Amino acid sequence: MSQLQTDPRIGEPDRFYQALAALYDGLDAEASLRASARLILLLANHIGEHEVLLEAIRRAQTEQEEAHA
Repeated sequence: MSQLQTDPRIGEPDRFYQALAALYDGLDAEASLRASARLILLLANHIGEHEVLLEAIRRAQTEQEEAHA
């Protein structure tokens, strides 16, 4: 079983960030949420490992809770 990789692994982070930001250009809130959902599902499908995906969800939830504490 794989583990969630959290150390930096994106080869060209600036180019990735630009492409990610461009995804949302001109979108209203609802369209932005749909674009995020599509991207999440595509990446989740690529990862494919149930436990890794659940770990990512748990981490995101924990970080969200800590940010609002």
